[in-house]
Amino acid sequence: MLPEVEGRIRASVPLRQVASFRFAEGLNQISRENGKRRVVVQANVRGRDVGSFVREAMPKVETVALPAGSWIEWGGQFQNLKAASDRLSLVVPICFLAIFAVLFLAVGTFGRAVAVFLTVPLGLAGGVFALALTGISFSVSAAVGFICLAGVAVLNGLVVMSSIRQRLDDGMELSRSIIEGCMERVRPVIMTGLVPAIGFVPMALAHGTGAEVQKPLAMVVIGGLVTATLLTLLVLPAMSRLVLGLTEWRRPRPTDAPAAEPVPAE
Repeated sequence: MLPEVEGRIRASVPLRQVASFRFAEGLNQISRENGKRRVVVQANVRGRDVGSFVREAMPKVETVALPAGSWIEWGGQFQNLKAASDRLSLVVPICFLAIFAVLFLAVGTFGRAVAVFLTVPLGLAGGVFALALTGISFSVSAAVGFICLAGVAVLNGLVVMSSIRQRLDDGMELSRSIIEGCMERVRPVIMTGLVPAIGFVPMALAHGTGAEVQKPLAMVVIGGLVTATLLTLLVLPAMSRLVLGLTEWRRPRPTDAPAAEPVPAE
């Protein structure tokens, strides 16, 4: 009992009179983000890529009735993947344009640059087949491998085109320039393509921490380099004959110069 105040007596009130205690299921933690309450539901994805899992789960999750003022937002690795994909959608075209610009400065003409740049799809196809055969899903590291692969594929084509260009500038006929130029550069092309591929073998065979990042990159580069090396020697001559045949025939040759008219004797 407490002393009387203003004609009333103060007294202590037991807590059981104003509250009840019981065990019930509830949140063990209340998280907030930007002043709004947030509930996190986590899941580990195994045996498949995160992107396809989220695309399959989205229609099923959207059927769940949510209370008023609530919404669903996908985060975690999927959010990082989406952000990286958005950046790559801008970076990859810029990289390809930069490669073509440097290639144009190296070979001197638009037709030759196009002929060399057509080797890029040959290497990219090999990277796609390598991912399909190994069952590895496309990821950010695989996208980086495709960018590296494009540079090496262009280098292989440039090695061949430099030899063809030298013969064309000397006035040799187009078909003969392509055949002799490709035959001369067989060994450099093989060395340029296979040596980097061998260097990526340890990454392709890696197991343990970091292997999920190393393997897609290594498999893309190895498969693409092997394919690009073979197709550069087999397909690039045909593509060069087709593309250069439409452009190089307009260029004057040293042998095409008109013969000097004989000076009449006095």
